[in-house]
Amino acid sequence: MSNYLFNFLIVFLICVLVAPIIIKLMQKLKYGQNILHYVEAHKGKQGTPTMGGLIFLLGLLISYLVSFSKNNRLATLLLLSTLAYGLLGFLDDFLKVKLKHNEGLKAYQKFIGQFGIATIIAMFVYYSNLVGNSILIPFSHYEVELGWWIIPFIIFFYLAVTNSVNLTDGLDGLAGKVSFNYLITFSIIIIIFVGEINNIGDGVIVDEVKSMVILAFGLCGGILAFLVYNVYPAKIFMGDTGSLALGGFIATYAVLTKFYLLMPIIGLTFVLSVLSVIMQVAYYKKTKKRIFKMAPLHHHFEKCGIMETKIVSVYSIITLIIGLICIWLTLTV
Repeated sequence: MSNYLFNFLIVFLICVLVAPIIIKLMQKLKYGQNILHYVEAHKGKQGTPTMGGLIFLLGLLISYLVSFSKNNRLATLLLLSTLAYGLLGFLDDFLKVKLKHNEGLKAYQKFIGQFGIATIIAMFVYYSNLVGNSILIPFSHYEVELGWWIIPFIIFFYLAVTNSVNLTDGLDGLAGKVSFNYLITFSIIIIIFVGEINNIGDGVIVDEVKSMVILAFGLCGGILAFLVYNVYPAKIFMGDTGSLALGGFIATYAVLTKFYLLMPIIGLTFVLSVLSVIMQVAYYKKTKKRIFKMAPLHHHFEKCGIMETKIVSVYSIITLIIGLICIWLTLTV
């Protein structure tokens, strides 16, 4: 546990000191967020520096270098996949600030990028003896073999997770706080799982998984440093650089630990974000009417007059409570 906490603290301290430099750089480059005209409540946030995801991506890289070990193939893949999704988000953000509107990458371009990264990881999982083609059933000792079906399953999983995290990034501190609580509780469950593997005696797998957990704690340190400047009123936004990177990390973390089904449980608020958008679009196309005042769901609550800070707090608390319940259920098995 000391390694996890050390990584968390060292990354937090470095990132909290580096963050003001990144904020000033974004201001100097005039990389400010353009607020969509229909998000009236956020007009005052026009021009707030974006691409703040670079702060915790730097923390992730520091965490990897500090905790480097010989059994870190999975941690390396976790890092690279996160950086790949972060790069995709960076391109999207760059086009937005360069063109001074919120279009960025075309939907199909973003989809191709997400699909391509997911396919590469899916093929690795299928052929790797470090992961395997099964999915673990939460709160049990059972797993289900999918065979080659694991490839399309992983691709779908990535598309769902990365877009759900991306859609949750809409209020000051929302995606950061929810991701922080998600990753901390998910990682504790993985630590419990590592203890069970250790009893079996598979030292290589134990080291591989531990390296990923250390990386996750490092990322959490970076997220916490970012939140110092991102909570309401935000001095910087994470942008797609951050939200897609977080989605990539969360998806890869679940895929490489085989805890796919745990993600939508602890990440319920992520699921609600993407489901609300799907429901809104589908219902509007069919009836020309809307289910919600605005989607994703957090914007609906905002339109209902609920304060932004309260929505963020409720989402964060819900994620933490579900995570703690999941930890308890895992311990009781």
